[in-house]
Amino acid sequence: MITIKKFIVNPIQVNTFILHDETKKCVIIDAGCFSEQEQLALVNYLEQNELKLEKLLITHGHFDHILGNKFLAQKYNVALYGHKDDEKLIKNLVPYAASFGFSVAESVLIDNYLNDGDEVTFGNSTLKVLHVPGHSAGSLVYYSAEGGFAIVGDVLFKGSIGRTDLVDGNLDLLLSGIATKLYTLPDETGIFPGHGAATDIGYEKTHNPFTLDIY
Repeated sequence: MITIKKFIVNPIQVNTFILHDETKKCVIIDAGCFSEQEQLALVNYLEQNELKLEKLLITHGHFDHILGNKFLAQKYNVALYGHKDDEKLIKNLVPYAASFGFSVAESVLIDNYLNDGDEVTFGNSTLKVLHVPGHSAGSLVYYSAEGGFAIVGDVLFKGSIGRTDLVDGNLDLLLSGIATKLYTLPDETGIFPGHGAATDIGYEKTHNPFTLDIY
């Protein structure tokens, strides 16, 4: 069984997730830790729970979701997984972050590309990869059928959806992806977004004002 631990990090209030199972092996999704204190909080959790970090995953390449990847990749010698269509965002991290008032160092790049339908494994657990572009070109969702949840990044929020006015944003693509990739999941599927509170598919189908017309 997968345990989900959430950390809220950096001034943009990104949800960083550590997922681990009974084998003590884990992955980190959207390592947005920016300060030394935030980095230490993740390290302490790994050490206190005797976890072995196997992979770094990103839902997408926007700067606030990738700030901690270099620190963790170097400390634990682990690879970064993401979609190739967001690699240009990662390569442009320094000027992109500067446009939002952040002074940061360059990020590590994606080591392993993920595509729609791929599977990511750690320990005894498997996450299915869903490509849902629209917020960014390479936005990914990580779905656990066994656990009944999905880590969705900025694709879907409680009562809202990801913004589409940034680079490679596309509202039609985003809504289509939500309809065909997310709203086809069981209603009880827990949704863990990149910002804010958790929700579930059933609630969003009936309450999300941005998607009522697609369901």
